[in-house]
Amino acid sequence: MVTPTGTNLLSLRFRSRSAGMVRLVASGMMRLALAGGLALLAGAPAFANPARPSTEFPVATDAKIEQSGEVVRLTMALSRPVEVNASVMAGPDRVIVELPSVNFQVQPNAAKKSAGFVSAFRFGLFSAEKSRIILDLSQPAIVSRAEVRSQRGGFGELVIELKRVSRAEFQAVAKLAERKPPEAPVEPAKPQRDGRQLVVIDPGHGGIDPGTVVASIAEKSVVLAFGLGLKEQLEAGGRYRVLMTRADDVFVPLGERVKIARAAGADLFISIHADSLAQAQDVRGATIYTGSERATDAESARLAAKENQADAVAGLDMAEEVQDVAGILMDLAKRETRTFSSLFARNLVEKLGGSVKMHKVPLRSAGFRVLTAPDVPSVLIELGYMSSPKDAELLNSAEWRTQAVAAVRTAIDSYFERGQPVGKAAANQR
Repeated sequence: MVTPTGTNLLSLRFRSRSAGMVRLVASGMMRLALAGGLALLAGAPAFANPARPSTEFPVATDAKIEQSGEVVRLTMALSRPVEVNASVMAGPDRVIVELPSVNFQVQPNAAKKSAGFVSAFRFGLFSAEKSRIILDLSQPAIVSRAEVRSQRGGFGELVIELKRVSRAEFQAVAKLAERKPPEAPVEPAKPQRDGRQLVVIDPGHGGIDPGTVVASIAEKSVVLAFGLGLKEQLEAGGRYRVLMTRADDVFVPLGERVKIARAAGADLFISIHADSLAQAQDVRGATIYTGSERATDAESARLAAKENQADAVAGLDMAEEVQDVAGILMDLAKRETRTFSSLFARNLVEKLGGSVKMHKVPLRSAGFRVLTAPDVPSVLIELGYMSSPKDAELLNSAEWRTQAVAAVRTAIDSYFERGQPVGKAAANQR
């Protein structure tokens, strides 16, 4: 297997908890994301990773998918050969192709193409050491060929061939893949507290999960730039400690994002997204969401269902995780936490409303999986609608982003000045 080198350029460090938590810390990214803003995306593919040097990882280009008889073939040109593994997964049916870290310089419209029983495919970083290509299947199929052929000049060509099979054969192969043992987690050092409040910033999507894509801009890049800007402003005052669930173009499962906040003893969790409505381009403005089993309206339910599919998009199963707190203690914790989540959400609506355009119904709730921590006040900010030409223009503006980030920072200041859960306040003094 080819092992990526040069990761010291980004000072990447991964830590995992026994519960499977992944914590990503990346330095050296801040100036790059903020100085260039989203302008760096204008000439880059929405699925590319512009933050990483193109020479650091093998580069993939020229993706092609085509059907020949009963076989569908996907090919990609590579700057050097790599090791490849492929498997199938049911519910929904898809093919998972795993590679070492790859810099995908493939035009975004290539992933929208279909061929035969492959309805679409996507690609991106799955972790610091792994990339994935996922092919969505409209009919049962298995992998008949998965290899990287060496080419002249030290180049490589990835070839994935799929053939149609019966439902029974597909399910048998999928069950075989499920029996692979999980990777053993690594126990990290216990986080240290220093009396400052800890704010966890969660830029949505990332890596193989681009989120909403409009023209050449992916939601994952929009929200990462915003998150890094918010981190810089919060840390500049010295009042807060800030932890990012991701500080790079990498995928983090929904459950892991919640675990990161809980394990670190976060005082506040802020998830950042940007919505899209293909049939209503006149709808625009920012919206603030809190967690709830019952959505306030049909639109909120639709959005939560869409965001909760992130793990499936990245090729993970959607099995719900069991919380490690139960009974009346869980109920009491949830009740208190939701009170403070609502308090912060109202602060956000007030402060953001004075600086940026808000949705006509700016405060809502729904069952977002990233807002399920029973002991961490949590909100989800939809910065605007990428489907709205006006919102898309603003989301791509460094000036608008700076203004919106300042409003969120002010709301955070106001929230902590008014008070926070007693348990958290006491913990911060230890």
